[in-house]
Amino acid sequence: MASFSFGTGNAAKLLRIPLYAAGRMGTFLVPRGRRWVFGCGAGIGDGALALQRHASDAGHDTLWLTSSDREDRDAAALGLRTVRKSGLRGWWATARAGVLVVTHGLGDVNRYANGGAFVVQLWHGIPLKRIGLDSPATTQVPNVPGAPLLRRVVGLLYRGAAQRIRVLPAASHRSRGRLESAFGLGDDRVVVTGEPRVDVLSAGSVDERRAAASALLDRAVGPLPEAARVILYAPTWRDGAADPAVPSAAEWVRIIRVLEEEDAILLVRSHPLGEGGYAPPLPSRRVRMLGSSVLADVTPALAAVDVLITDYSSLAYDVGLLTTPVLYLAPDATEYARTRGFYGRYEDVAGADPAADWDALLGQLRRLLADDAAYDEASARSATLSAEMHAFRDGRNTDRVYQAIRARGIPAPKGAA
Repeated sequence: MASFSFGTGNAAKLLRIPLYAAGRMGTFLVPRGRRWVFGCGAGIGDGALALQRHASDAGHDTLWLTSSDREDRDAAALGLRTVRKSGLRGWWATARAGVLVVTHGLGDVNRYANGGAFVVQLWHGIPLKRIGLDSPATTQVPNVPGAPLLRRVVGLLYRGAAQRIRVLPAASHRSRGRLESAFGLGDDRVVVTGEPRVDVLSAGSVDERRAAASALLDRAVGPLPEAARVILYAPTWRDGAADPAVPSAAEWVRIIRVLEEEDAILLVRSHPLGEGGYAPPLPSRRVRMLGSSVLADVTPALAAVDVLITDYSSLAYDVGLLTTPVLYLAPDATEYARTRGFYGRYEDVAGADPAADWDALLGQLRRLLADDAAYDEASARSATLSAEMHAFRDGRNTDRVYQAIRARGIPAPKGAA
């Protein structure tokens, strides 16, 4: 079930142009202060939370902008000061901020008050599928008279918003080139620091990471059998189109049978912009839903995952930091390459035999779980892929981003030496 598309989002953006203009005029009149204001399109988490904690520990005044009761509760549990991003208070907090930190877009904070701010765009994954200016999906509009002109206007708005970014961290030099192209930015703004969101995957020992991640999953989806292997299925968003990999009733029967025979649990994390359709026709404790409404940020839970199944998610790059094997289920790879596009060739990431349907995928999963040599080989391939995209794995990405921000003229917190 699709719940959002670029076309509908861009149509709404065009209708809001007068509000953007009014907000921009307002920011000319309001002096910016020293506070760091944070927002995240996925909820309380991701790299924004890592950087907020670091900045707060360094003595900076920080504030998180929320968009729902759920986010208010999650932030309160972490001791974060919050304001709703919409409305006058959200506008004022954004307009007065010295630093704005976002992970998805300027709508993570108040979208009408970012003019003249020092914007840090952390992004939320290493691009595998084309994003931003590199993807035709970004400027889609509804099929109405004048659509070509509207697409050009959306493109200009996107470029204008991207030019407000002062720091955009990249995981590696390869990722840096993709981000520079996608956002239309120079290498003075896209910096190879590593990404704060994955520092949690390098913190502590292997056993400590696994224990913390397992406890997080137990709280999110209920206790998992101690000996069961944990399989995470994370399909990505198809820009408003239906997901062709949603299992049929017969496929669900086969999926659950394999899970029972291999003593495994399947966690399904459908994309937050396209949730729905993944519940099996009959309830099974072998299948648990792990959408963003259950767990806003999945990265801290990855250390408890034994196998990742995905199509085009950047999680494929991240789990390699943990040497977790990845299987690929992509029935629409050819069409997706044509309409959305990839950076490089999909087979360079997924290998020569990504599964085109659940039967093929289940065969690959059986071999992986039953054969230690096959599992080790897949783990090594995952680690190699990750090493090509993550330049750092020392748990200090957040500090490097913080230092890059400070180096661009952001003052130390008040009272600091």
